[in-house]
Amino acid sequence: MLLIAPLIPAPPNGVAAKFDWEVFYAWDSGWYEQIATKDYYYSDNNKLYSVAFFPLFPLVTRVFMTFGLPFEIAGTLVNNLAFLAALVVLYLWVEERYSTSAARWATAVLAWCPYSVYGTVIYTEGLFLLCSTSALRAFDKKEYTWVALWGSLATATRITGVALISAFLFASWKQHRGVKAFIASLVASGGLLLYSLYCQIKFGDFLAFLNAQKGWRSSYGFNWGGWWKVLMQIVVGSVNVRHGSIKDFSYPLLFAIVLGVGYVLWRFRSQLGSTKVRYGFCFLLLVVWIMAGDAFLKTVMIFGGLSLLWLSRKKLPLAAFVYGLCSYAMIFNTGLVASVDRYAYAIVTLSFAFGLLLARYPRLGYLIIGFFAIPLVTFAVRFSQNLWLA
Repeated sequence: MLLIAPLIPAPPNGVAAKFDWEVFYAWDSGWYEQIATKDYYYSDNNKLYSVAFFPLFPLVTRVFMTFGLPFEIAGTLVNNLAFLAALVVLYLWVEERYSTSAARWATAVLAWCPYSVYGTVIYTEGLFLLCSTSALRAFDKKEYTWVALWGSLATATRITGVALISAFLFASWKQHRGVKAFIASLVASGGLLLYSLYCQIKFGDFLAFLNAQKGWRSSYGFNWGGWWKVLMQIVVGSVNVRHGSIKDFSYPLLFAIVLGVGYVLWRFRSQLGSTKVRYGFCFLLLVVWIMAGDAFLKTVMIFGGLSLLWLSRKKLPLAAFVYGLCSYAMIFNTGLVASVDRYAYAIVTLSFAFGLLLARYPRLGYLIIGFFAIPLVTFAVRFSQNLWLA
């Protein structure tokens, strides 16, 4: 972002990247700067308002700024340090539950996933991953004081932290954890309750952060139309989707060939052997990504991640598994297609499950991590140029 992006000419819809802290600042970063340097504001209409963004990240950034750091440096340091700590916590958690190999792969997945760029820039992913991962690990170890603390910090960072409360309550009941577990599960909502109280005092609206969401979406629920468009972008191509008819015949033809080759690999998997079949499918997925780009990554992140979560349900800690399901339920109910892949990345359970899978198939893991590096670099450059990612 500091060395490569400044060498690339500015794209038509972006800006020229410079060797400056501002390469880490774009999109939601502006909202956090306003909160950290000024204050929240809110009004009951369909415009965009900062009250939709939760307070912990700008508060911690403000603390860093008291040492004389400008917002760009303070915000970048907060997210990066928190992301580094989240990687360490995830490693320790998986190692305690399984093995060093699984811990290394889970950490590698979280660090090298293309969306990990949001653990580097001025966003909340790093801080939220630290708080949510620490809360889940503490629950797994029955350290309920830490569950209450880290859970409260998570619910003060992002609204998706609410999924932790449901997961802790369900696991406490299912596993007969006792009164302390139920109390800690409820106290984990402390960050959300305090922010709601602040909204009531300042704006006279206990749910101001929810009501402000109308500026970003017109309705809630599963966005059937949006997901159908994403699917069509993968199958027939973005150009044909924009025109509403087949203008470019080469794209659907190539996609049909990919499907045909995939069927041949599956049909003759016994003769070819598992290794050749795996590598063959990896190559086909690479081709589809080159063809469809972000639409393919979004689909894999959401539906592939959900499938992995379900298939790994017996190996994951119960609270972590339920947390993943509740997080997906919130994602599907947003009424949006934009940014959902970024929300899914912040579900640490997916990295946990992926690490367990790749520990069994390390050669496949090297291929996947190598592939991750390609879109990760492109994502970093795009963010540096103020181009939309997720």
